[in-house]
Amino acid sequence: MKFSANAPKVLYEDNHLLALDKPAGLLTQPNGTDADSLEEQGKRHLKQKCQKPGNVFLHPIHRLDKPVSGIVLFARTSKALSRLNEAMRSRQLTKIYHAEVEGHLENPAGELTHFLIHSSHRAAVATNGQGKKAVLTYRTLKTYPHSTLLEVTLHTGRYHQIRIQLSHIGHPIIGDTKYGAKPSARLALHHAALTFPHPITQQEITVTSK
Repeated sequence: MKFSANAPKVLYEDNHLLALDKPAGLLTQPNGTDADSLEEQGKRHLKQKCQKPGNVFLHPIHRLDKPVSGIVLFARTSKALSRLNEAMRSRQLTKIYHAEVEGHLENPAGELTHFLIHSSHRAAVATNGQGKKAVLTYRTLKTYPHSTLLEVTLHTGRYHQIRIQLSHIGHPIIGDTKYGAKPSARLALHHAALTFPHPITQQEITVTSK
């Protein structure tokens, strides 16, 4: 496996959790090739810090697509993993993304609701009443001559949800050629904030990434 020379940027760490800042282009988890991943970088960080020669437990609570940057939260124990998975199922986690989209939206803020299906690594908006309900809210942070920076809050966690929903209303994320955007250096989507109940103390934790 090819290892990155850079150590992962730690955003939050305790005995139960590890939140890392994923750069665009890095896998969240190993994919069976020799490509490095954020999970492996996190394990190397813990082994070095804790002086553990053997394997360490580290499992992502959620994943980011390879071209997406920002926060990834990992559980360091099976108890933390189980409790955070349950918190996700009961929608106790709040995920906020920053997305720069092509063009200018008619409404500077709003809610989008669609029903999504996906296959072959691609999502689509269902037109036959099938699919899973997907809801997000957005507000404009900044307007540029040919694009708009949005703050997007996910209320459901569907496959490629932000990417397909924004594309469907005619404003694909910059660089998202899979969903109709013009080619660009990178996909302009960043996981900027995550709020969740600590799996042990139940204290509300907010992790941010710029």
